[in-house]
Amino acid sequence: MSGRTKQAIPSTPRVISPSPTPSEQDGTDQDGYSGPMTRSAARRRLATPLPVEEDIEEDESPELSRARTRSRSPMDTRKVAQLSPRKTSRMASSALKPIAATAATTTAIATPNGSTGEKAPEINGHLSPPTPSLYYGWSWRDFSRSPSPLGLIPIHRHWRTFVHKHEVPRKALHVSIGFFVVWLYLSGTQTYSVCPYLMGALIPIAAVDVVRHHYQPFNRFYVKVLGALMRESEFSGYNGVIFYLLGAWTALYFFPKDVGVMATLLLSWCDTAASTFGRLYGRYTPRLRRGKSLAGSSAAFLVGVGTAVYFWGWLAPTKGPFPGDENFMFTGTLRLPQLLADAVGLAPAKATISGGLALGVMSLWSGFVAAASEVVDLFGWDDNLTIPVLSGLGIWGFLKVFG
Repeated sequence: MSGRTKQAIPSTPRVISPSPTPSEQDGTDQDGYSGPMTRSAARRRLATPLPVEEDIEEDESPELSRARTRSRSPMDTRKVAQLSPRKTSRMASSALKPIAATAATTTAIATPNGSTGEKAPEINGHLSPPTPSLYYGWSWRDFSRSPSPLGLIPIHRHWRTFVHKHEVPRKALHVSIGFFVVWLYLSGTQTYSVCPYLMGALIPIAAVDVVRHHYQPFNRFYVKVLGALMRESEFSGYNGVIFYLLGAWTALYFFPKDVGVMATLLLSWCDTAASTFGRLYGRYTPRLRRGKSLAGSSAAFLVGVGTAVYFWGWLAPTKGPFPGDENFMFTGTLRLPQLLADAVGLAPAKATISGGLALGVMSLWSGFVAAASEVVDLFGWDDNLTIPVLSGLGIWGFLKVFG
């Protein structure tokens, strides 16, 4: 022991906190003495918010810690899930998957022992086409138009408005087929002589479409060359040209000459009008079904009426007759069936209409069947097939009854 004597420890001075302590909130100090206070000071003291009680103890939750330098809120130390890397277009095209379709978030889950587990990545599906079937791309339910994404065909990314949004090259080809049919009619070509050429084009095009779904390098070359005429939904699905040729062949092969020509013209012009005006004004009109609006159907109806007036009212009477026109189902007159005329008590002369009135009725019916066949969903088939078949059936049945 040294000879030094212990010095008395000085008393710790009281440090006044800048924020009021609980004792100051009560208006008393440690000695229980409350000094005089004005009413304004009392109001300011009452207006001071009470301190926030923090019940979380660091020792009870080892996973939680406090960052005192930044915040008094508890912070979770669990790992934050990272986004999976975005695939490039080269990887996506080689794997037959769209760009960013497989960009999925991986959710981390804390297990009871503190480790983290991961769920299987979930594909968001924004750019992914329907799941391919076992052999040939989509299933038969996916033949119809599906939402066309952006990113599968290179030219669609470079010409978003001209090619992807408005589909100008595709619609130009669509409309030109109608004018080609008019030229064939004016040249005196018979419908039955056109069918072998349609089938001769259909078989190799369908075969090439099957091959490209089995050989991806060829598929990439195919969409690079013909991508401007395709929808991106056709990247892993069947080309719409197949159904266009099949629908035109069916209409020209099975129906009389005028009905087959009218069905093909309705396919070429009414479908294009419905798509164009539906994209422009469909958002302002009621929706009839998925992808079909009142604006598009109204455009198909008006164009169908105009097409019937053009063909039966001007083209055939003024430029014809041509070989085969004697087999026309519509000859300018419409009449009620004898059974129906007798039921309503009409004489045969009064049950028959002709001239402009008959042409007007026939044109209205043609516009109606064009709009109906464009909006109907028949087993999910492509409308390039359903429009000429259903339009031909509607016109043929109407003329069978009233022609």
